[in-house]
Amino acid sequence: MLSELILIPAAGAIALMLWPGKLGPKMARDISVVCLSLTLVWTLVVVAQFDPQAGGLQFQEALPWVDTIGLTYRLGVDGLSLPLVVINALLTLVAVYSSGPEMRRPRLYFVMMLVLNGAVAGAFLAQNLLLFFIFYELELIPLYLLIAIWGGARRAYAATKFLIYTALSGVLILAAFIALVWFGGSTSFNYDPTLAAMLPPLQQLLLLGALVVGFGIKVPLFPFHTWLPDAHVEASTPVSVLLAGVLLKLGTYGLVRFGLQLFPDAWQVVAPWLATWAVVSVLYGSCAAIAQQDMKKMVAYSSIGHMGYVLLAAAAATPISILGVVFQMVSHGLISGLLFLLVGVVYKKTGTRDIRVLRGLLNPERGLPLIGSLMVLGGMASAGIPGMVGFISEFLVFRGSFVSFPTQTLVSMIGSGLTTVYFLLLVNRVFFGRLAITTPSQRPEPDICLPSVTWSERLPAIALAVVIVALGLQPNWMSRWSEETSIALQLPQPTAIAQTTVSASVSATVPATAQATGQTTAAATVLALKAPALD
Repeated sequence: MLSELILIPAAGAIALMLWPGKLGPKMARDISVVCLSLTLVWTLVVVAQFDPQAGGLQFQEALPWVDTIGLTYRLGVDGLSLPLVVINALLTLVAVYSSGPEMRRPRLYFVMMLVLNGAVAGAFLAQNLLLFFIFYELELIPLYLLIAIWGGARRAYAATKFLIYTALSGVLILAAFIALVWFGGSTSFNYDPTLAAMLPPLQQLLLLGALVVGFGIKVPLFPFHTWLPDAHVEASTPVSVLLAGVLLKLGTYGLVRFGLQLFPDAWQVVAPWLATWAVVSVLYGSCAAIAQQDMKKMVAYSSIGHMGYVLLAAAAATPISILGVVFQMVSHGLISGLLFLLVGVVYKKTGTRDIRVLRGLLNPERGLPLIGSLMVLGGMASAGIPGMVGFISEFLVFRGSFVSFPTQTLVSMIGSGLTTVYFLLLVNRVFFGRLAITTPSQRPEPDICLPSVTWSERLPAIALAVVIVALGLQPNWMSRWSEETSIALQLPQPTAIAQTTVSASVSATVPATAQATGQTTAAATVLALKAPALD
């Protein structure tokens, strides 16, 4: 059931490599779209058969591989990984569909995209530590090539910087995995939440520290973030969509799966420091985004701030905040994917991403009115406006984290206000006013007319916008798959008083219908959000 999510894109990559004769960009893209469409359909089949009421892993597969070193081909999916598998399939299809027909070396390009999709799916599904590491490193190769070959003028620098940072991340993660199994006295790397239970507290803290730094580089968190803006600016639009929408989630997923779940006691000790680290990342990313003049770099820095929300919620590790972790990862993937697509269209039609140069793109006759409208929607979603998935994710993060870390949560809320600031600056400068592509000090060209946006450029952005609004109005469509997992991953509250306060507070916000049907606390909170979102 789960292996097909890896094998289908792998089969597509092999078919492209073995395709006889010269393979044009259109044919290569069509083959890739078919493979990824099948992958998305099969992912939805897995979702349809997934039992949201059953806790733990489902559809487990296990095959012996290299028993001498404890490597087993072991897959499984739960409420934490299932939404990420879906977003991986969706955004890879969007990225491939939006790849231009003028693509050079199309065979290699689309092979790398398919390999990337299969490797990321394998990492989210792997239930063996070594198997996870193999998939985690496997995605590094195609992404490096996608930036180094099809990137911008400084692509070599950006790709090498990405390679060095991610390789360091992999070294720390592998060292922690090996030490965990070695000190734990196990002979297998199969994932087990009790692997670290018998380790001394100091060893647990050291191993957790290595994992936090390793996955923190991937997220990325301040000050390990410097590779991300360069990679985004130099990468092509489809690669930026995948980088922000999917690949960063490997870091946050790893923090929760291998940090919180394997080291709950050590996590509780370092949680206040992690929450403070999250605040720093949120504020730094938001302030840096305000200072940018390149639209793409602004969206890249916004990712640093929004991924800090995930760390804050993971640090709190309450049922609501864990549900917020899942929502924030999915919502950020959808919103950042939409924003990078729109920035790519603007660059293609105008030849620049400079905020100081572009003006009036919302012109209904000679500008880019649909792209401008979708950019406004994406900015609103990123800022957490009600009725969109960004509001649901931020509400769950703040609501779930406030109980454990009220000060850090309140300071992090400033990030939402700063998000509004930099997207208002972008929209006001670029899309309003008289249509022009020139600096304010220069005389604008009269009657400028931009090329029209084709439906192949519109459809991916419209599809993501529809999903963003749909999940904002009906969050229970996604929350129901992760509720049991969020409850299982929670840390015990430090006092009974805190538990009583949370229960009473949540009960006051839950509709009577939800209480009557016996909804879980996390589910009922999401239900409570739906009414104001629909007004």
